[in-house]
Amino acid sequence: MTQRLIAIGDIHGCRTALETVLDAIDPTGEDIIVTLGDYIDRGPDSRGVIDTLIRLADRSQLVGVLGNHEEMMLEVLHHGGSHHAWLRYGGVETLESYGFDGDLDFLPPEHQQFLESLGDFYLSGDFFFTHAAYDPELPLEEQAIEMLRWYSLTNGIPPQHQSGKTAVVGHTANRDGEILDSGHLICLDTYCYGGGWLTAMDVNTRQVWQANEKGELRQ
Repeated sequence: MTQRLIAIGDIHGCRTALETVLDAIDPTGEDIIVTLGDYIDRGPDSRGVIDTLIRLADRSQLVGVLGNHEEMMLEVLHHGGSHHAWLRYGGVETLESYGFDGDLDFLPPEHQQFLESLGDFYLSGDFFFTHAAYDPELPLEEQAIEMLRWYSLTNGIPPQHQSGKTAVVGHTANRDGEILDSGHLICLDTYCYGGGWLTAMDVNTRQVWQANEKGELRQ
């Protein structure tokens, strides 16, 4: 079997779409699967998404990137951050999926471990992976968190990174359900939670899998 390098865009609580995509991919232990962040919030089953990703890590080489939504939740749960922004941007749905009863210590230990394992970026071959974007002039190790997790491509697509590698990102939802490919940047957020698609791509071959929250594969 040839090793595949597969990126998955923003999941946002869409467990059914995620499981449908994974069934189509049929990951093996040889495959590297890079999830681009925003596993939680907005969609109906954030807890189920994390459970599915933990199981995925047992059958493939899972690399998880931290999204701005995980950052918002962890800031509230562990650093005394204000909850208003998180709840406004989908935190209510996440709390409901965990059966929140007022106790902020609601994350199961294995979910906490998963969240703590998430990185700011991942580098492999001719590609690098971040949640949102990058500063083209700075090495990945020196990037500002604001660029990696919060920058919207609606403000402009950055020029090619100084490394010459292709960026694979999420965060900026393409509401028409189509992949944004500028040549040096690929955005795989295709608006699953809003009625679009969850997108996975083998970045080396450009094979694409897409599914929606109804459990339908896009043909």
